[in-house]
Formats: sequence, C-alpha cells, structure tokens
Amino acid sequence: MASSGYSYDEESTHAPFFILTLAGIFAVPITYSIFKKTEDLENTGTRIESDYKPKDEDIIQAQRRKQKRKERKTKRIISACVLWGVIAYMVYLIAVTTRTVPQIWDPYDVLGVSRSASEKEIDRFYKKLSIKFHPDKARPDPAKNETLETINDRWVELTKAYKTLTDEEVKQNYLMYGNPDGKQSTNVGIAIPQWVIAEGNRWMVIAFYAILLGILLPYLVGKWWYGTQALTKEKVLLSSASKIFKEYKEDITQGGVLAALSAGDEYEAVLKGSKADSGAAKIESAVLASGALQKEDIEKLKSIDDPVRRKVLCLLWAYQARIDLGTEELNRQKYEVAPIALQLNNSFSNITLPFLQTEPLLNSYKTAQNLIQSLTPTSSPALQLPHFTSELAKNISGSSSKTPLSIQKLMALPASIRRQLCSSLSDEQYSQAMGIASRIPALNIERAFFKVIGDRVVTPGSLVQLVVKARVIPPGTPAYAIPQVDPEDLKDIDPEEGDIDALKGRKKTTTRRRRNSEGKIIETISEKEDTQPPLAYAPFFAADHAPRWHVFLTESKSGRIAVPPFTFTSFDRPIFTKDGKPTFNVVTLKAQFQAPPQVHAYPFTMQLICDSYVGFDSKVDVVLDVRDVSEAAKVDSDDEISEPDEGKQDPAIQNTENRNANGSTDSLAGQLHAMKTGEAPKPKLIKKKIVEAIESDEDESDTEGEQDDTSETDTETEDEAD
Repeated sequence: MASSGYSYDEESTHAPFFILTLAGIFAVPITYSIFKKTEDLENTGTRIESDYKPKDEDIIQAQRRKQKRKERKTKRIISACVLWGVIAYMVYLIAVTTRTVPQIWDPYDVLGVSRSASEKEIDRFYKKLSIKFHPDKARPDPAKNETLETINDRWVELTKAYKTLTDEEVKQNYLMYGNPDGKQSTNVGIAIPQWVIAEGNRWMVIAFYAILLGILLPYLVGKWWYGTQALTKEKVLLSSASKIFKEYKEDITQGGVLAALSAGDEYEAVLKGSKADSGAAKIESAVLASGALQKEDIEKLKSIDDPVRRKVLCLLWAYQARIDLGTEELNRQKYEVAPIALQLNNSFSNITLPFLQTEPLLNSYKTAQNLIQSLTPTSSPALQLPHFTSELAKNISGSSSKTPLSIQKLMALPASIRRQLCSSLSDEQYSQAMGIASRIPALNIERAFFKVIGDRVVTPGSLVQLVVKARVIPPGTPAYAIPQVDPEDLKDIDPEEGDIDALKGRKKTTTRRRRNSEGKIIETISEKEDTQPPLAYAPFFAADHAPRWHVFLTESKSGRIAVPPFTFTSFDRPIFTKDGKPTFNVVTLKAQFQAPPQVHAYPFTMQLICDSYVGFDSKVDVVLDVRDVSEAAKVDSDDEISEPDEGKQDPAIQNTENRNANGSTDSLAGQLHAMKTGEAPKPKLIKKKIVEAIESDEDESDTEGEQDDTSETDTETEDEAD
C-alpha cells in the first residue's frame, strides 16, 4: 500500500536554493529602493556657492549633517549588504556542493538490449545472462570487489527488468507508475537541513517562530500603521496640527504665526529630559533686550504658561534675530528648532486655506521666508546678503527712511555709490555680498492673463488657465544687459488636439514657435524637461531648502482668497547658465481652475510669493472677464477679434507692470486679444474635442480645419472692446 513521508535535506544540497530564493525576494526590492533616483527637491538642486561662513558655521554644519543622516537609507543599506552576502554564500555552496543526480530505472538498459528487440530476442538474451550472472553460477571475485550480496542484487535487477518487458501485469505497473512493483510511497523533500529539526534544536525553532510571528511582525506592522496614522500629509504630528489649528486667528500677525508654531510636539526631540526648559530665563532676557519683538509679541510670550513651549518660542525669536545665546548647547538648540518650525509652518499654511483669508496665508509665507533667512519681521531684507548687519543697512538707507533697505534698492544704486556706502566691508566681503545678490532668482512678471484652451472668451463654468509669463532678473542687473522680450515668448500656444497628456497637464513639453515678417511659422522649438532653480541661499538655516513659488488670486476689497495657491518648484526653461549667469528666458507658470458661474468682470490681485527670499514678492491686478455663452458664439461666427496693426506693438503682449513689495503701484494694461494665422478653424468643433479629451481621455474624432497657434482669452483690463 502506498504511503507518504517527509525527508529533510541531510546533505544540504537543496537548502541553499531555498535560502537563495528567500534572500533574493527581499534583497531585490530593497536594493532598488536604495538606488532609485530621489524625488526630494533638496537632494536634486544645485547650490549657490559662496565662501562666506557665519559665526556658528560649525554648529550649523553639524545640524545639517545630522539632518542628512536622518534622510540616509542606512538601515536599508545594511540590510541589503547582509542579504547580498547571504546570496553570495549560497551561490558558493551551490557551486561547490556535489549533488546526487537520481537515475531513471530503465529495463532495457538493465538487460542491455535494444528498445526494438522482440520478446523472443529478450528471452534469448535473458537466458544468456542467466548462464553468466545466476547466483548459482556466478562466483564472488575479490579483484572486482564483487561479493555474494552484489551478485544477488544484480540478479534481482535482471529478473525484474526481464519480467517488466515480458509479463503484461508487471509491464502495466511500469508504464503507469514508473516502477514494476506498482505505486510507491510518496516522499516529500523539504529544503531544510536536518539539524534544524533535530531533537535538541526543536524548542529553538519554536521560539524563533514565536518571536518572529508573535512579537516582531505585529510590532513592525503596528509601528508602521500608527506612524502613518499619526502624521498629516505634511508629515506633521496630528497632535501638533491640532494645537496649531487652535492658534489660528483671522488677524494673526507674523509674530502670532511664530507663536503658533511653538506649540508643536516635534520640539520634544530637541528638548529632552527634565532639563528641557533649562536656560529659558537667559534666552528670554536676551530676546526681550534685543528689541526684535513687538508689543503684541511680548504679550503673547508672557501669556504662555508651558515652560518648554515658552523656551521654544524664545529660541525661534533668538534665531530670527541672530542673537548669540552664550553657550554652545543653547546655540545648537536655536539652530535646530528652525527647520522644525518651517515644517510646522507648511501645516499652518494649509490650515489657513479653508478660511479663505488672505492675511493669515501671506503672514505664513512671510514667516517661512524669515525662518529660512533668519530674519525678524522688521529686519532689513539686505541682511540676506553675506556680511551685512542691521547697522550697515541703517547707514545705507539713512536714519530718516521709514522702510527697511531691500536688496533691490541696494542694487539699484550706482556701483560706485554702492561701494562707498558699504565702505565698512572689505573688498572680499563686498565681492561675496554682490556675488550672492547676482544669483538670487528674482522672478519678474512680464505678462499675466487668463485663457481657455480652444476658446476665445471665458464662459461661465469653463476651465480657465491663469498664465504667468516671467523672467528671472537678479537684482543689480544692468539695463543694457537685459534683452528685450521676444513677443512670441509672451504667447501661450494650445497643445495639439490629439495630445491628451498635454491637455490634462501630464506632459512637460513646452512648444514655442517663430514666425517671419509675414506671420508664417518658420521654426518650432520643443523643450521637454523642467529646470529646477538652485537651492535657497540660507547660510543660517540648518537644512537644505528648495525654493518654491506660490501663485494665487485674491480679492483686494474683501481680503479673501479667490483661487487657492498653486505651488511651482521648477521652470520650463533654464533660468541660469552653468556658470551662474542669468539666461533671461521667459518661463511660464500655469494655474488651472473653474470660472465663476455668473457673467461678470472679476477684478483680482494675483500674488506671486517666493518662500525662500524676503522682499521678492510680486502682485499684479488682473481682470477675469466671464462672458455669456451666446456672446462666445457670436465671437466665433463673426470673428470679431481683430489683428494688431502692422508696425505697432500689440497691447496684449506688452510687459505687465507689477506692484512689488516696496509698495509702488502701476496698472496692468491689456486688451482682449487673440492672434491668428492662416485659415481660421471651427472653434465650436475644437472646443468640443478638447472637452471630450479632458473628460473621457479619448480622442475619437479627427481634426477638422487647422487650429490657431494661440487661443488666448486675454482679460487683463477692465475697458475691453467687444
């Protein structure tokens, strides 16, 4: 009767294959994650090089190295090395281990007859073998190492082979089961060495499985699960986000934002143990004596009862005011809390969005600038430059000046006068400061307008794009060195009708077209990869930070946010050459949103905020003119959009005059404009196809007619002509 059993790998011939497979299952994905290209902007951006080193350079660099160690994949690297070591050893064992190859029992080979031999031939051959190998006739031969047992075993094999080929019942057993004796017992081999389940090691195996499945696995799964549940999408603890939310006020100031950020639980990693609030009185005295705090900030500080939170707030103010706290430990804590506060500030920015209040959001962005550049809300923006101090900034701006000295004002001065005002700096220090100023990516708005893809006007509920055309012009760039803007760069070309990826914003290709004097296209340039600007120059900030630009629309009269911020971290064209010179390329920023449902001319203020540099924010007045669908049809049928006169500059592509952070205001001028070349298309059909492509992600119809190169719905001015 057939039976089944289990056997273990006593000779360790199969266990290496099992261990090799198991190790490979874990080693391959871990190795892939190690070598996978990082998507963190802070790890991919270039740096603005400078020889300037602040006073506490050693402490700052130590904090940056500590931050880098947290971001390293040390555990994964160690795990991968161990696993690949195991794999290499298993491969070695497989290569050097002699494996026993099982022989397939074949009656023809045993008898030594041909497979085509008949039964009579087999009988005749068997009789000849019996004369020679029958146990009664064969004799043991010590010279051949033959014993009586060997002779008997050989005769049994010959007899079995003979019966297999001549006896029908035995032959059927062989054909069905591969053995003349019929169905045999099933033996399942397990690729585990015998010593693992030996009597003395049994309890060790049970203990291993108990620890692995009963303790380690639940711990790792629970740690991962509760770790993800305890964090927001900004990687801030939910408890911290809850505390920050309670600090929100509609009239919150920059100092109030900083006080709200001090409520986070993340600071416990910096201030540990029973001495977490040690030195708090000393820090508070130094901060109050510096004069950096306004009256309401002092009141807020004194109203905090928690000693640890109070110390954190004092450390943040000491960091922004660049106050030397006297001891290395306190200075270390001062620099370590700033990156934590910046991360918490990202959460605060998102908390402000549902309230749609402009002021709290702006103050949150300005707090981010102050944290990165180590400046107080009242500090001069010129302190972002190396070697500049508050005293030097005051001397340059003059005692009668009511506004702090900005980098733009400083760099606008003639070079000789600027050098004379900075006479307290050595030539090397002055050169370092001017070198940094010439590398700051100051984004200058050239044009801002609204458009609907495939349509000439904005209709209620349509999908609108806010298109911002801008150039990076570093402060102090001479006017003669700034090239004129190419009018073609100020236009925005619709993607091809069948290019669904571009229509849905998944494609990163930017297409620019050149025309000759007759308006015909003579060149098409496609740029596929986005360019990341250099990392923010922040010598006092103990972490790398990639600059981000936030674009959003606000209502000036009500002080409310009309369109939430869109954040940009890269540009569609290079803004600096490899040697750090500005390219003056026109870059395009696009924010897409749904138009209001009512027909009206909506005046907005477009805010452009950089989170990394102080004093480089811009805002322009724009008008979103939403028109009735019937009027859009009238424009389509009558072709009311006139072409600009020859020899005159089209007002719709004139440079946008912006109102900068210093408070000077100019109007944003423009008019309803659309450029067309060649035969006009059928706009209704184009619009229908674009809507179908966006909604169903399918392109089922062919293009009829030729699409215009630009279909801009320019709603920049209030006095537009129909």
